[in-house]
Amino acid sequence: MSGTILKGKALKFGDNISTDHIIPGRYAHLRSNLPELSKHVMEDADLEFAAKVKPGDFIVAGKNFGLGSSREHAPLVIKMSGVKAILVKSAARIFYRNAINQGLPLLICNTGKIDDGDELEVNLTAGTIKDLTNGAQLTFGKIPPVMLKILDEGGLIPYIKKYGDFKL
Repeated sequence: MSGTILKGKALKFGDNISTDHIIPGRYAHLRSNLPELSKHVMEDADLEFAAKVKPGDFIVAGKNFGLGSSREHAPLVIKMSGVKAILVKSAARIFYRNAINQGLPLLICNTGKIDDGDELEVNLTAGTIKDLTNGAQLTFGKIPPVMLKILDEGGLIPYIKKYGDFKL
């Protein structure tokens, strides 16, 4: 991930999107073939998602995103699909950490003013979201500098490989 300003289209979902919605269990045999697994991302929430998502798009959802089992593959295949960030009202804590560790920003904000297909501009440093379609201005909690660095490096493993440790 490079840059702190992200622009893309909102792909909207409701509440309680579980890791089973993100990567259905019937595809568990594909965990060692992530490109193939990513063809089925979000399939149980939107059968057409993998075909319509474009690089730079955002997943926008309601409450409790990522509930369920702790599948590190779930945020990874979302990232592989081209999604640049996930914007939600709330998220399961383990999914939140897995997303950051995979280099995928997960932003907690009031997503109620965002509609499916809206064009968004997200400023990761400032903690702001502009809905370029309807003019709404949203905020999210500022991301701590060390987490911004993890995201900028593409995830926790690339960060550790580059820096060897956290410089807090």
